Amino acid sequence: MEYDLSILFYTKTSKKDKKGKAPIYCRITVNGGRAEISTNEKTEPDKWDRATQRMKGRSELVKTTNNHLDVIESKIKRLFNRSTEEDEEVSAEMLKDLMIGKRKKRYCLVKIFEENNELTKQQQGQKYSKSTVRQYGTTLKRLKEFLVEKYGKTDLEMDKLDINFIRRFEIFLRTKYKNGDNTAMKYLKQLKKVVHYAIDMGYLDKDPFRSYSTPFSEVNRGYLTADELIKIEEKKFRITRLDQVRDVFVFVCYTGLSYSDLKQLKAGSISKGINGKNWIIYEREKTGVRASIPLLPPAQAILDKYKDDPVCIADGILLPVKSNQKLNSYLSEIAELCEIDKHITMHLGRHTFATTVTLTNGVPIETVQKMLGHKNLSTTQIYSKVVDTKISEDMSKVEDRLKSQTG
Repeated sequence: MEYDLSILFYTKTSKKDKKGKAPIYCRITVNGGRAEISTNEKTEPDKWDRATQRMKGRSELVKTTNNHLDVIESKIKRLFNRSTEEDEEVSAEMLKDLMIGKRKKRYCLVKIFEENNELTKQQQGQKYSKSTVRQYGTTLKRLKEFLVEKYGKTDLEMDKLDINFIRRFEIFLRTKYKNGDNTAMKYLKQLKKVVHYAIDMGYLDKDPFRSYSTPFSEVNRGYLTADELIKIEEKKFRITRLDQVRDVFVFVCYTGLSYSDLKQLKAGSISKGINGKNWIIYEREKTGVRASIPLLPPAQAILDKYKDDPVCIADGILLPVKSNQKLNSYLSEIAELCEIDKHITMHLGRHTFATTVTLTNGVPIETVQKMLGHKNLSTTQIYSKVVDTKISEDMSKVEDRLKSQTG
């Protein structure tokens, strides 16, 4: 919105004091709306120049008075410019309130979010991982798009945040970006953290999230069975790209690496473990947690296969890792060729390591937690639930067979 500001200094002769001096007032006009404030200055009416809106003369009193009026005018213009730049709704009354200290400074969401993101970035590698810092940046980007599309603004005052704003932002994420439950909740939880940061800093009095829950939905972690994994391992591919993608995927199934960590895998990531064999020892990009993974024979065999690969050598990498999008696309092709009716992705390989390769084979959940690089055991326990479900299903089959034998 365009705003037109006008500032006028004038004397109120009807309020002259006993010495005949009239008080000097300042009239602020914004788009036709008026408000006036006292300058706490006075002058004899015949010493006032209506054209320049200042006192006439060269005395020290005149200079001091006129300087004070200059300061008032500059402050009003500065407040006006700042408010319009921050997309606040500007009015004469608002500027008056700011001038007399009746109105608090109004903090805006995007600026507070940027302040939070800068602090988060400074703590990258200590309190926050690189991926978390990047996620905050993405959340801010989505928020800016939302403000422009739904409010026609580039920023919004913090005190205007309410439950309706949060609800509309969630709907925006679900409709424009087709975000599912957990993805939308990730964005909302980061917004919630910034809101709580604003409250802690005294920028906001009330919490708009107080009655708005942001729960994650329990995800059904897909994984490959031992037979399905073997089927993919033993499948012969004539096309080189499919053979390479299969190898990279199988490597993940036997190491549990996430895509972001797999992409960072270099020769320096492999070292001799306590048993004298090769281990992958690295710090997870997402959590910053140190992870140690002994290389199982199938994983070591894949690394050996590519140790003399010219492309890997030239790029200084251990495996021919393509983009995550391409890998997942080719894995769908591999699933079809192997006649596996599952949506196979790189992340499913990590789930397969947690369930089929480790937990199902009796590896303690605390050990799996350390190999996956999870901060909390509760994250790893999701896979334990999958294994328990599988045990329950298998035992139900045994129970049915026993019943049929005795029947």
